[in-house]
Amino acid sequence: MNDPVLIIDQTKKWIVDVVIAFNFCPFAAREVKRGSVHYEVLQTTDDETVLNAALGVMHLLDGNENIETALLIIPIGFEDFEHYLDMVETVQELLEEHNYEGIYQVASFHPKYLFAGSNENDAANYTNRSPYAMLHFLREESLSKAIDSHPDIDSVPEKNIAFAQQKGLPFMQQMLAQCMMRQ
Repeated sequence: MNDPVLIIDQTKKWIVDVVIAFNFCPFAAREVKRGSVHYEVLQTTDDETVLNAALGVMHLLDGNENIETALLIIPIGFEDFEHYLDMVETVQELLEEHNYEGIYQVASFHPKYLFAGSNENDAANYTNRSPYAMLHFLREESLSKAIDSHPDIDSVPEKNIAFAQQKGLPFMQQMLAQCMMRQ
C-alpha cells in the first residue's frame, strides 16, 4: 500500500481523532483549522533520500510563511523503531549542520514508538504512536510563543500519559487502528 493520498488521509484522521481529540498537542487544532500543515509522503527505504527530503522540507518552510508545520511521512523503510531513531538523530544533526538549529525543531512519531524505560504494552506509548513513521518539523519561534501562552505546558506530557494509561492499551490500539481503515 503506497497510495500517498490514502496515507495523508490516514495521517489527517490520526491527527484529528487522536492528537486533537485527546488534546495530546494543545496547539495542533489551531494549525489544522488554519490549513497551515504541510503533508508530504516519501516513498523510500534510503536514508540519504530521507535526509534530502528533510532538508527540502526546511527549505519549503523557509520560503512559505503560510506553512506553520510540516509532516514528512515515511511509510516504508523505517518500520524498525531503532533504525527510525537513528534517522531522527541524523536529521537533528542535519538541522545543526545547515544552521537550522533554533529555527526548526523535529518531533518524532512512529507506529512502534517506545518511550525510554517503558515496555511495548504501555498505553502511554500511544501518545507518540502514529500510523506511519514521520518527522514533524515545527517552527521554533512559533512553538516558543505557543508554549509561553499555555497556562501549564509542563503538565501536558503527564496528562497525556495519564489519559492513555487510564483508557488502556486496547482502547489506544483501537484508536490507532481506526485511523488506518480505508476512507
